[in-house]
Formats: sequence, structure tokens, C-alpha cells
Amino acid sequence: MTAAAPIVTVIVPGRDIAAFAPAALDSLRAQTELRWRAILIDDGSTDDTGAIFDAAAAADDRFTAIHHAASRGLGAARNVGLDLVDTPYLGFLDGDDELLPHALARMTGTLEATGSDFVAGAYVRSRSQGAAYVAGRVQPWVAAATSPARLSTTLVAHPQAVSNIVAWSKVSRTEFWQDLRFPEGVAYEDQVVAQLMYTRARAFDVIPDVVVQWRLRADGTSITQGKAQLPVLKDYLAALRGGIRVLHEAGARGSVVARLDLILAMDMPSLLDIASSHPDPAYASEVDAFIAELRALPEFADAAPDHRITAALAW
Repeated sequence: MTAAAPIVTVIVPGRDIAAFAPAALDSLRAQTELRWRAILIDDGSTDDTGAIFDAAAAADDRFTAIHHAASRGLGAARNVGLDLVDTPYLGFLDGDDELLPHALARMTGTLEATGSDFVAGAYVRSRSQGAAYVAGRVQPWVAAATSPARLSTTLVAHPQAVSNIVAWSKVSRTEFWQDLRFPEGVAYEDQVVAQLMYTRARAFDVIPDVVVQWRLRADGTSITQGKAQLPVLKDYLAALRGGIRVLHEAGARGSVVARLDLILAMDMPSLLDIASSHPDPAYASEVDAFIAELRALPEFADAAPDHRITAALAW
């Protein structure tokens, strides 16, 4: 019996994630939608990540393993995968995260029904508790972006969609990525791309289903856990600026306000806390300059951040 042709490609980059990659690959194997292929990109790992990817490809021809001799970064790794996609749909999974079993079926099925350019689902964070990682609840800003379901919508109708900025919560029509690629050589490469997706789409879908468990590593080594480092902070603020600029250029005023609400409630409290005791005064200067830029935006007067979000970060 011939296997059905794949309909969706999942791009899975990873560097030094040997401890987590087996769970990510198992989450693909557990998909209720069987018509997938995965491009596994070992981005210059120094541990067994590459061997784990090779073993998966040897055992299951739905996996393809690619190796970078030296790290080129997450953006470049994803772009390499994008150039190899030959299915109608594509999505992303970071090699230390996990898809829920229904994720690909739910997202591809939604796009088949609506004809939209992409669909964005909800996600939860997975935190270390003893020897295991345990998934938490859907965060309030994720719920605001994805619940209730909205099909064939736009930013005019749903400006809060832009709170869902991660690449791995979405599945897209492959043709939508024809002129879209990730920035390379920087961290937080998915934020500007997400805003370009929302502003370029003819229509998109949002669904409240949790499709991914996003792992917060116990050792604090993931990119999003390194904001106390000045170079990481600079990349992060550049990504926030870039996302707001994309929304401004598209005339998406309501979405700019939504981004300000979230940045002021979720990002600024933690960054100001780090700045208050950071040994390098340049850190506080970067944060202060960014806050001044936000205050100068015409939309700032309409911002109404919900500071209960800060407490929700502990979930």
C-alpha cells in the first residue's frame, strides 16, 4: 500500500537540544494527521542532536535531516527549510518543543475549509517540575489572540491577533511564503515576520485549540530566557521596534495599540527590574530609550495595559 502524499511540511531547527529532541520528534510521530514530512535542521550542534535527527530519518522516510557544520542561527536554519518545502502547507516546530497530537489535523483542516493564508493556534508553556516538564494554562494574551475562533478574519476585525507572534503556533499555505523569509544573525527573528504575516494576509484564521507546548528549559539556556544579556536585549528591542514599524506602515492602528498594551504589561516590568540592578549602565539606557520611543507614539495615549498579565507570567 502506497503512503498518501504529504500535505504539510514541518521545519524543525535545533542546536544542542539532544535532551529534548526525542520528545519533539515523538510529537510528530503522534500526529493524527499522518500526511506530513519534517525537515530536521541540525544547526551546528556539539551534542548528539545531529545523531538523533539522522536516526529519525533512517527509520522513517517522512523525516529529512540536514546538518550545518557551524551554527548559522535559527532564522537561517528556518530559511534553509523553507527553500525545500514542496507541500501545500508548512509549519514550524522548535526542536525543544512539542506539538499536540491534533495540531496538524486541526490547522490544515481549518485552512482547507476557509482558504485563508494561515491559521494561528493557542499554545502553553511547559515548565520543569522535578524530573518532568508540566504544561501550564493558556496565557491571557494568547487567549486574547486566539479565542474565540475567528475564520477568514483580518487585522481590522481582530487587531489583537498580533499578540500571537511565535512562528511555531501557525500553519500556512506554502505559496504565502514566496516572498517571506526570516531575518538572519539576530535573536527573536519571528516577531517581525509574524507582523508581516498578519499585514500581508488576505485573510487568516485563529483557533483556541492548544497546538504546541513551548518548553521553558530548566537550565535557562533558551534564547527567550537570556534577556539579561545586553546583546540579547538589543535584539529583543529591535524586534519589538520592527514589529511596531510593520504595523504602522500597514496602517493597523488598532494592532499597534494592542502591541503597546502587551509590551507595557508583559515586557517592560521584567526589563525594568533587570535594569535596576544590571552592572552595565548601558542596559538601563537601552530600556529607557525604548520606553521613550513608545511614549512618543501617537497610539500611546490609547494604550491600556492590563497589569494582571505580569502576575500571569508565573503560571
